[in-house]
Order: sequence, then structure tokens, then C-alpha cells
Amino acid sequence: MGTLYRRGTRAMPDLVVAHVNDDVTEPELRLFLRLLHRSGLTSRADVAFVFASSGLRFGSVIREENASFFELLRRYGGLNRTAAAGKKSGSGFDASQFVKAGQKEIEEPLWGRKGVNSEGEGEFTRFSYGSVVGFEAGELDPENSLSGFVDHVVPMSLRRWACYPMLLGRVRRNFKHIMLADAKNSVVVGDPLSRVRHRSPESVLLFTMPPPLAGKHGKKNSDSTQSHGAVNSVVITGGARGVRRLSSTVLTEIVRATMQHKKKSTVTESGVLSQLVAKAFVTKSINLVTSSESVPDPSSIGGAARLSGGHTIIQRGNSNHEELNSVIMKQICLLEIDSSVYRDC
Repeated sequence: MGTLYRRGTRAMPDLVVAHVNDDVTEPELRLFLRLLHRSGLTSRADVAFVFASSGLRFGSVIREENASFFELLRRYGGLNRTAAAGKKSGSGFDASQFVKAGQKEIEEPLWGRKGVNSEGEGEFTRFSYGSVVGFEAGELDPENSLSGFVDHVVPMSLRRWACYPMLLGRVRRNFKHIMLADAKNSVVVGDPLSRVRHRSPESVLLFTMPPPLAGKHGKKNSDSTQSHGAVNSVVITGGARGVRRLSSTVLTEIVRATMQHKKKSTVTESGVLSQLVAKAFVTKSINLVTSSESVPDPSSIGGAARLSGGHTIIQRGNSNHEELNSVIMKQICLLEIDSSVYRDC
């Protein structure tokens, strides 16, 4: 089950699960994976994509980005000073994060056949990196569990919660921390899991939605008090036990909400998550931590040019996709090694 796009070098402690809607474009997924590699998170995390439908159309994009990642490892790996300089600049690729540091016997990667390196290159045995694998929603939720509760087509934003129990249940003893991310509406530029690594396995960190922007005449939107504090579903991080329990609870609450609402299309994952935060008794086995911070977007941090200013994940929306992509690519392509690796520079 699933498609292995790259087999890692060892068993990783963390897992990134990114859901991919049908409307995600190849450039959007390319940028998500490229920045995920460059952030250094794949030095200690496996990546599992969950596709709304067939993931075949993204196969070449994912493999190409993995190949670029290996080329960066090869080139930067032998240039310690250059790599360090690149890290300080906030733009360059830091290969030192992936170098094995006197590790003893290490466990085999979870995905793929044991003892087989999918890249077949001994040169990379001195590096440590995670696997990249993809699943279709139909593999993880073969009965389309929510189809009887949601009108028409079940949106991936809801169906992904029906996919998590099988996926996370199968790997329940393999990972310590998990991040759930939206591949279309987020990019990873740091380590979002750093804030939960020292918390209990039952802890789950949720971010709130930013309040609506002021109107043209400086007046706040009349709905601001209602939307402020709502949970942002673009990224969720936590201990493996907590995230697994949350996924099952959210699925149950989605069913409950659709049965109570006459207009089933009004049920959203953000609304369900916000209700769970308010009903602590429902999630008593989960340590829900709601951050007062919101996931930043380029406009809230003074423009896309300041992406590396201490943030770990950036939210991208329809209004800033092109600007964000353009600025990030400009930063990457200014570097000599990086520009020679990526074909779109």
C-alpha cells in the first residue's frame, strides 16, 4: 500500500503528514516539498503525502525535488564553511543538519524493503534523512466513511480525518511527534515540531486564526469577534499519541456536526476543531494547547522577503501565492550552487 518516492537512511522519530487536495498544482506541491527539505525537518522526519485522488500526476515532481535535495547534499556536504555561511544568510541550504554524527547501529527505515537504499548511492550513507511516501485517500479510507453524512463530494479537508486513523494506527509505535499540514496553504521554513518535542505524548498544539483585516476605512469587520480565536487547521503539531487521539475525535465530531446541521456544507474542520477546544470534556484524553499566536502570512511579517525571520511555517493563500513563490525562488536562485541545482532558476 502506498507509493515510495524515496527511502530514507534510518528510522525517524517524527512524521510529517501533508494532505494534497485535487486543486493543488504541481508548482504548489513542488514548493512545499522543496522548502520542507531545505528547512532541515527531513533530517529527522519521514514525509507522508495523502492525495485526495490519484497521486500519479505528482510522481515526477516529487522525484525531481528529491533528486535536487540529494544534489544539494552532495555539493554542500563537502563545503562546511559554505554551508555554515548559507545557514547564517537564511537562504542557503545547510547540509550539516543531515550529516550522521557518530551514530551507532541504527534502525532500518519504516518504509520499503529492509536493507535496500532506494537511491542506490553509497555516497549518501554518511547523511541521515527521512523517507517520502504517498497514499491515496481511497487506500486509507476505502469506504469513504463520510460519504453518507456530507452532501455530494466529501472535501479533502474533512475526508483527511477519516484517513488518519488507519495511517497513524499502523505507525503508532514508530514515531514520537507528528505534524499535520496543508500542502496547498502552507510552506515549512523551520522546525514546527520544536515546540512540542518537550511536551507530553498526549499534547497537541493548535494555532488560532488571525482576526480579519480592517476594512478600507479602518473599521473592523463586524464578524471579527466571531472569527478571532477560531482554530487554524493549516498546521497541527503534537505528540504521536495526542495527534492520533485527536484524529479519531475529530472524525466523530464531524459526523456529529453533519447530523445536527441542516446545511451540511457549513461544517468545516476549523469549526469542528474550535468546538473541541471549547468542549474540554470531549478531549479529556488529549492535552490540547491553544497558542495565542496565529500562523503568519507574508503580509503579517512585513512582506515575503522576511520569511526566515524566526518563523517555522508560513501560511499562503490565494492572494499571496504568486508573490510568495516569486520571492522565495528569487532568494534561492541568488545562490550559485542552488541556482545550478534547480532547473527552474
